[in-house]
Amino acid sequence: MNRDKPAPADEEQKPEFEQLEKRLDMFDQRLDNIDSVVSAVVERVMKQPIIINVTCSKCGHKMEISLVGTEKPKA
Repeated sequence: MNRDKPAPADEEQKPEFEQLEKRLDMFDQRLDNIDSVVSAVVERVMKQPIIINVTCSKCGHKMEISLVGTEKPKA
C-alpha cells in the first residue's frame, strides 16, 4: 500500500465527511454563542461594576471579586 497518495474519496467516506461538517458547524455556533456572552459581560463591566461572591467549598472562606471599568465617552 502506497502511503504517499491519499485514498480516493468514495461513497463510504461521504457520511464521515458530512458528520464532520455538521460537527464543525455546531462548534462554530458554540463559539459564536460564547463570543456573544463574553461581549455582553465586557459591555456591562465597562458601564457598571460587577461583584462576584465566591465561597470555598472546602474551608467555607468567602471571597468577593469586584470588576470595575470605565466607559469611554462616546463622540
